[in-house]
Amino acid sequence: MCSCASRKVFSTNYYAENEKIVTTIEQLYKTIYQQRHFSVAFTDKSFEYISLEILTDSIKYIYEFNIKEPRLQDSLVKYGLPVKDITNLITQMSSIHCIWINNLDYFVNNQRRALVFLSIRHVDFHLPFTSEKYYILTFYSQPQYFDKEGRLLAGRRLRKLRIINGDVFRRINDKVCYTISERFR
Repeated sequence: MCSCASRKVFSTNYYAENEKIVTTIEQLYKTIYQQRHFSVAFTDKSFEYISLEILTDSIKYIYEFNIKEPRLQDSLVKYGLPVKDITNLITQMSSIHCIWINNLDYFVNNQRRALVFLSIRHVDFHLPFTSEKYYILTFYSQPQYFDKEGRLLAGRRLRKLRIINGDVFRRINDKVCYTISERFR
C-alpha cells in the first residue's frame, strides 16, 4: 500500500517538477512526427545509445546509434528528419531520464485519435530481486474522462476503464495520464 502511494506521489511530483520540459518534448515530438513517423528509445542506462525507428510507406527501419556518432546525423538527413530538432529532443529526453517516446493511434466512436507516450526510468532506487518499474505518461490532444478514483475511462458515457497495453492509467490533468508498468513500451 505504501509503495503504491509513493509511486503515485513520484509520478505526480515528477510531472509537476518537469512539466515545462516534458511539455516541450511532447510538442517537439509531435511537430517532427508530422514530417516523418518515428520513435526514439534509449537502450542503455547511461543515456548514450538510442534505438531510432523510422517508418516509411512500406518499411520500418530500426537503427542503433551512439548519440555522438556521425552516422546518426547522416541517417537523419537521409530520411528527411531535422537533425537539430532530433538532437534537441534526444538531449531533453536524457536530461529528465525519459527512455522512450512514441505515438499511438487509437479510435473513439470511429474517429482516429493520437496520443504520445513517454517512458521514464525511476533512477532514485531499485530494490534487489524486484522487477524495474517504468513511469509512463500519455498525452492526449483533447480532455479525457475519469472516474471518481482518477482512472482513465473509455468515454463520457461508458464507465469502462480504458486499458492501454494492459495498464490502467490515472489522471494528472485533463490531458495527461500516468501508469506504473514493468514494460517501458
